[in-house]
Amino acid sequence: MYVPAAFAVDDQPTLFDFAERHSFATLISQHDGVPLASHLPLLVDRAHGERGLIVGHMARANPQWTDAAGQNVLVVFAGPHAYVSPTWYAEPNTVPTWNYTAVHAYGRLELLDDADELLALLARTVDVYERSMPQPWHFNRTTPLATSLVKQIVGFRIAVDRWEGKWKLNQNHSAERRKRVIAALSTQSSDDSRAVAELMRANL
Repeated sequence: MYVPAAFAVDDQPTLFDFAERHSFATLISQHDGVPLASHLPLLVDRAHGERGLIVGHMARANPQWTDAAGQNVLVVFAGPHAYVSPTWYAEPNTVPTWNYTAVHAYGRLELLDDADELLALLARTVDVYERSMPQPWHFNRTTPLATSLVKQIVGFRIAVDRWEGKWKLNQNHSAERRKRVIAALSTQSSDDSRAVAELMRANL
């Protein structure tokens, strides 16, 4: 990812937080000589080494897993983004841009073949996404449904060797311009626009 110094974020806890908050990510590998991407819910294990571990699963029918094992793969976690109109700067000689946040993680993918590991991964994934529900659904590992599900998925883990974070939030503009953009984005109907405004405000 192209990351100018003004936009770079390399604080590891911040990158972990971002990946957990925007955990529906894109896994990219090479398949038959061309890039292949899958959109998947992924979990981060912060306790594994200095840079952590990413774990997830995909459908066994998805061809990506058949040759992704052992590959160096890319995981893209995308955050809020918003169009920025030059009219908001209220100054001449300005152009449109796009503000956004993104985190990339790189590492070697390893398949999880053990049924118990897969069941534990499914249970953990369900717990993570159900915890905010009024009445969380529990994944019972001992049911025929669980046994059937394990046969239909492939689990994997990625030992991360490099993280990249990019917060492109008009840092290359004056504080006055940024304040005008924040004010404009704050009035937009899009949740992403308002989220970008909050991020910009925090970075002033």
